[in-house]
Amino acid sequence: MAEQKKIKVVISKVGLDGHDRGAKVISSLLKEAGMEVVYLGLYQMPEDIIRAAIDEDADVIGVSCLSNQHFVFVPKIIDEMKKNGLDDVLFIVGGVISPEDFPTLKEMGVDEIFVAGSLTKPIVEYIRSHIRR
Repeated sequence: MAEQKKIKVVISKVGLDGHDRGAKVISSLLKEAGMEVVYLGLYQMPEDIIRAAIDEDADVIGVSCLSNQHFVFVPKIIDEMKKNGLDDVLFIVGGVISPEDFPTLKEMGVDEIFVAGSLTKPIVEYIRSHIRR
């Protein structure tokens, strides 16, 4: 019986946001859930995130934003995803994001949003049920 490929997730902080505790915690919890996680660290730019997702053959891109810059970086990440044919990669965003911003982010192309304090189980279940292999 062939072994099923682990879900591969690239997680990153974007821009000049220097608070990465949540991204590190989520990375660890996704690993515990059996996923392969590549944490890119702080101060990443959209092009770097997409290059890593391509190089790592990621199923999921997760970006954490605590600096209220999601409307600056999310459109750039989505544009880079489109330019590089990553339509099959799930794109999730987390951090401190106002619920009023959710509809706009989803219209832009974000698949799901998990705010600070989200429980792990719904994140894991969402990823498992929505990856596009």
